[in-house]
Amino acid sequence: MPNFAQWFNLYVYALFEKGFIKAEVISFADLVALGSVAEARAKGKARLEGEDYVMQDGDVVEFRFNN
Repeated sequence: MPNFAQWFNLYVYALFEKGFIKAEVISFADLVALGSVAEARAKGKARLEGEDYVMQDGDVVEFRFNN
């Protein structure tokens, strides 16, 4: 039987496969410099990425999905 971490990984993966819409991505450096997610959005530093996006070191991500 898989341990909890393995089970949770499979559970989360299944949820995302079912309802993933987009990921809103902000670089950590931009987030720190601007002070908030709202300010990063206002300054155009947040972007929406699809399922083919390759995560980069320093990405701060908010996943959007539909249950």
